[in-house]
Amino acid sequence: MLLVGGGVFFLFYSRFMPYRNFKHGIEVLSGKYEDPTAPGDINHFQALSSTLAATVGMGNISGVAIALGVGGPGAIFWMWITALVGMATKFFTCTLSIMYRGKDTSGKVQGGPMYYIVEGLGKKWKPLAIFFSVAGLIGCTPMFQSNQLTQIIRDTLLADNALLGYDVILLSGSVVTEAGFRLSDIITGLVLVALVSMVIFGGIQRIGNVASRLVPLMVLIYIFTVVYIIIDNIVDVPYYFWLIFTDAFSAEAGAGGAMGVMISNGIRRGAFSNEAGIGTEAMAHGAAKTREPVREGLVGMLEPAIDTILICSMTALALLMTGAWTDTTVDGVTMTAVAFEAGVPVVGPYLLILCVFIFSITTMFTYSYYGTKCLNFIGGAERKHYYNYFYIFSIFVGSVTTIDMVINLVDGMFAMMAIPTMTATLLLAPKVVEASKDYFMRKKRGDFKNL
Repeated sequence: MLLVGGGVFFLFYSRFMPYRNFKHGIEVLSGKYEDPTAPGDINHFQALSSTLAATVGMGNISGVAIALGVGGPGAIFWMWITALVGMATKFFTCTLSIMYRGKDTSGKVQGGPMYYIVEGLGKKWKPLAIFFSVAGLIGCTPMFQSNQLTQIIRDTLLADNALLGYDVILLSGSVVTEAGFRLSDIITGLVLVALVSMVIFGGIQRIGNVASRLVPLMVLIYIFTVVYIIIDNIVDVPYYFWLIFTDAFSAEAGAGGAMGVMISNGIRRGAFSNEAGIGTEAMAHGAAKTREPVREGLVGMLEPAIDTILICSMTALALLMTGAWTDTTVDGVTMTAVAFEAGVPVVGPYLLILCVFIFSITTMFTYSYYGTKCLNFIGGAERKHYYNYFYIFSIFVGSVTTIDMVINLVDGMFAMMAIPTMTATLLLAPKVVEASKDYFMRKKRGDFKNL
């Protein structure tokens, strides 16, 4: 109700402002309006890349597979709806992240839902900001990413080569510790901990630099691979689009056999994919170097279009066209691996492994920043670095834990984060509309120094 209902409200309340100014958002992203002297840590492109590093990830690969496996083709339609209204939501939340930036205990400027709740609504709303931050400490852990990366390494590389004693055909042949964990999962988890640690302890500047280099690469590799599968089955595209639309309103839709299950699953996976209204996007964009809040809102609104409407749709078509979504013996990222194997024989699974690796690693980089900001707000700037130790521990936990446990935990915490984010954004929506009218009036007059 909050994510979709709130997004629909923002869309009509702004009179479709995000869509009407889509081109201007791209101009801002291109660097046309950069102000190096503005407060903040990263530029517009780095802010977008950091957010996409978190959103363009396992939600696009295994999240879509989970949506199809549980909700059927119709769940993809509801992912699209979440993205369309999510564009309006991100316009509002990212604008507020700049409009009401606060300062931490060290005096450094910070942005995010916890800050615009306190700065925009007043000190009496601070419990809501604390509620968001506490949920963010758990919700921003990378357990889903490490879990799915471990799974694809285990079910492809290790299984195909019978490494570490793991044999996908004879599960009892796996090397298992006395505690019941696979040795391969433990080793993979430890390697991930080492790789991520080298980046996240460098702060948002290092995260932004690494993300801005890796995100375009990973998106191109993934898109080219999926486009190949789609082109190879191009005659089936109209049929599967029609299937998505018809299944979305079918009473017997989805693998769960219930329309409610399908809609709920599509919205959950869509929210996990683009994170509109969750609040993570506002934390990343709150670090952008700009004095114009509306510009950051326009940059932020581009993310659901790239993430869910473009990349998730392509993944869905690949899964549908290859028939992988009907294979009940696989789930999550393994289902996508089956689709890549069928669509691009021999090299397909290895291209997916490369994409999953980059997707997961870059997401892990950005999520650490979110968590440290939450601890910064609750415990102060001098204690925020402690979160990274908990964070790298959660990477290992995710590697050896079941996918069901991870999904339930992360979905629950995202829901808890959405409540304060959407509540505050709805209350402050008039401020965003007022600022937008002022901004576009000045733009129309050409009243910008760097126009």
